[in-house]
Amino acid sequence: MQAERGPRYSGVAMLLHWLIAVAVIVNWQLAENARDGDNLMQLHAATGITILALTVLRILWRLVHRPPPLAPTLHRWERVLAHVTHAVFYILLIALPLLGWIGYSVEGKGIDVFGLLRVGALPVQQGGHDAAEGVFEIHETLGSAMIYLIGLHIVGALKHTLWDKDGNLWRMLPFGTPKA
Repeated sequence: MQAERGPRYSGVAMLLHWLIAVAVIVNWQLAENARDGDNLMQLHAATGITILALTVLRILWRLVHRPPPLAPTLHRWERVLAHVTHAVFYILLIALPLLGWIGYSVEGKGIDVFGLLRVGALPVQQGGHDAAEGVFEIHETLGSAMIYLIGLHIVGALKHTLWDKDGNLWRMLPFGTPKA
């Protein structure tokens, strides 16, 4: 595994992080405003598949390019919370799109990804919308958990920036001075 130089993430890691972050927030808003079967729900599904693809790329990149170490000034609880939060983010970034795709597949539908590609239904037992409802409820519950986790992540970034003034936020931005 190749270690990153200095306390900052690589440009590719930053790009993937911010693309995924923006896509998740956009997708949350699409879901909040969509109705079953309308164009917003189709955009929500397409964006979900895009998030899945970007997350797989991010994980592959991370396996080859080790992230910079956490600042030595962090308390043990902060280190544990950082590792747990990131692990849960990755789990949700994989599970949410897969559950949405499974739900569509139970309905017997594939997903049109912005007219560029069609992702077919997974080989699951089909049963129509009523049968898929349980999958979509789990998807929605985990989506809410993702929003809370994003809030925790933002609070942590603000704490490090405004309270600790340790430059931790700048590790994931191409500007500023990380101090780690």
